[in-house]
Amino acid sequence: MEKDFNQNKDDGDDTAKSAGKGCLRLVFKIGLFLLILPILLLGIYKVPFVHPVSTLMLKDQLLLQTMERQWIDIDDISPHLVNAVMMSEDGQFCSHSGVDWHQMSLVVKDAVNGEPARGASTITMQTAKNLFLWNGRSYFRKALELPLSMATDMVLSKKRVMEIYLNIAEWGPGIYGVEAASQYYFKRSASKLTLQQASLLAVTLPNPAVRNPTKPSRGMVRTANIIQNRAKKAGPYVACVR
Repeated sequence: MEKDFNQNKDDGDDTAKSAGKGCLRLVFKIGLFLLILPILLLGIYKVPFVHPVSTLMLKDQLLLQTMERQWIDIDDISPHLVNAVMMSEDGQFCSHSGVDWHQMSLVVKDAVNGEPARGASTITMQTAKNLFLWNGRSYFRKALELPLSMATDMVLSKKRVMEIYLNIAEWGPGIYGVEAASQYYFKRSASKLTLQQASLLAVTLPNPAVRNPTKPSRGMVRTANIIQNRAKKAGPYVACVR
């Protein structure tokens, strides 16, 4: 009787160990899949006729919320808009490899010194975040964002990264992509944007939930004027998307 009891106990322990190993193998496989998935998707996103969507767009679709997005090829977007966004968001876009390590080091230095945080996200980092991650501030998300950004820069051309970014960026609640934003705010295609309109759209990007390019605050107008001047001289900085 005692022998049977011990045998049953051993069998139970073996079953628990097997179940535990099975769970670990499952977690490992899921983790490996999640690591490989972005690379596979980036390979698909290289194809010009593929129109990627952001995780925020997917959330809106799942929640059955109103959403506007009209894809437009980068060659059909006003150069004013491309120049303004680059000068506003990431002036070194053509020269870095997805992450601007100089700006990142300044952010780390400020954090160590207890100074207010400054923005250091490149257009590539924002694209990777929009495609694969979630909104919000956390060191964990940023840690995931860095390798994803470098992978995005390795797999996709600069021009394709910019094209995807301009077509998935949020310009207002439920308004995704520059074509939908241009139609909504200025009643015209993104191909017809003036430099002033493009600059106002560019300065809306950091906080589209509260900024409206057709009703700009004084601060927005002031910043947009600075962006306009930079965009006029953007030639050498935007060569990689021409």
